[in-house]
Amino acid sequence: MTRFNHIRLSRYSGLFTWALMGFPIFDLLRREEFGERDVQWIWICYLSFGLSYFLSTRNLGRKQTRVADYILMVIMTSSALGFGFFSGSGLGSILLMVAASVFAWLLTPTLGILWVICSNLAFIPVFRSMNYSWSDALMQSSLYGGFCLFVFATGFVARQQAQARDEQRRLNAELRGTRLLLAESTRMTERTRISRELHDLLGHHLTALSLNLEVAGHLAEGAPKHHITQAHTLAKLLLTDVREVVSQLRETGAMNVGQSLRPLGDNVPGIQIHWDIREPLVMDDPARAHVLLRCTQEIITNAVRHSQARHLHIQVRAVEGKVELDAHDDGRGADRWIAGNGLSGMQERLHQIGGDVRIQTEPGRGFRVLLHVPLHEDRRVALAQTANLIDP
Repeated sequence: MTRFNHIRLSRYSGLFTWALMGFPIFDLLRREEFGERDVQWIWICYLSFGLSYFLSTRNLGRKQTRVADYILMVIMTSSALGFGFFSGSGLGSILLMVAASVFAWLLTPTLGILWVICSNLAFIPVFRSMNYSWSDALMQSSLYGGFCLFVFATGFVARQQAQARDEQRRLNAELRGTRLLLAESTRMTERTRISRELHDLLGHHLTALSLNLEVAGHLAEGAPKHHITQAHTLAKLLLTDVREVVSQLRETGAMNVGQSLRPLGDNVPGIQIHWDIREPLVMDDPARAHVLLRCTQEIITNAVRHSQARHLHIQVRAVEGKVELDAHDDGRGADRWIAGNGLSGMQERLHQIGGDVRIQTEPGRGFRVLLHVPLHEDRRVALAQTANLIDP
């Protein structure tokens, strides 16, 4: 049982309880008061409940409530009521307890509590048909309703824990990506600082030393001149080596953005992310790398929360002075898309650095996001931003 998470365990527990309900049915059907038609309706209600429960719990915790889910919940409630009525027993209320565990995952707290209360109140006529008085029927309905509310509350707590755990996983993935990006940015900053120090300090002093040795070589005669000439040659070679080291530090100081993007897809619940990153994917501007990281993060978040996708393919590559990201999922898609806070923030980030984003979607074909992040600053964008700052 330790291999199952609490969502699967809750689902299989409900199916197990439903299966056990079949044994009392055979005992009930031995009674002579059940006609052939009653027997048929008992089995129809029993099997309808099991099928609707099975279908409604396939993706608990990984989907939004759809119209089909409401239909399945109505079928479960009706089947439980019908089972109790045709069997003339309180077994239908037990089925309603099983259904309450599903309501906790698919309904809001207010709607779920109202649904549980109303469905249990609907059992009062069922108990009346079993020769209970109105007061006894109300009492029986209230008792079973209390158990249903307990099951609903337990399921709702499990739902909140699952959502909190998924959010923690997402934040941890973002934190790992940001940490790697920060480490790359720190490394690049340190290499740039070292290269500047070498160029400004050693380069300056070696140049001055080389000039002084050259002057001394013109003034000296005999053996001292030979040694001065050798020292001048060594100074020039050392100056050349320093310049090469400075150039290498600057050339190899770019950030490997691919290493920062991959952790964003680790342990994302309910979706499998497929990466296609053309290495080496390097950027020398930490701000632009941060924009790419945040946009990728927003794409993954939208695919999990809204698209109901199972697979997300992300392709990232550097093309003609810009980084191109192409992401598409196999979700439900839509006729049109509305920019929320996340997509609006993505557009604003890209606009500030001269990038762009395009979104394509069709019903049943998922979402596709294509964005471009310039590797270097566009002078026209910089001038336009400067003009906006100056213009009152």
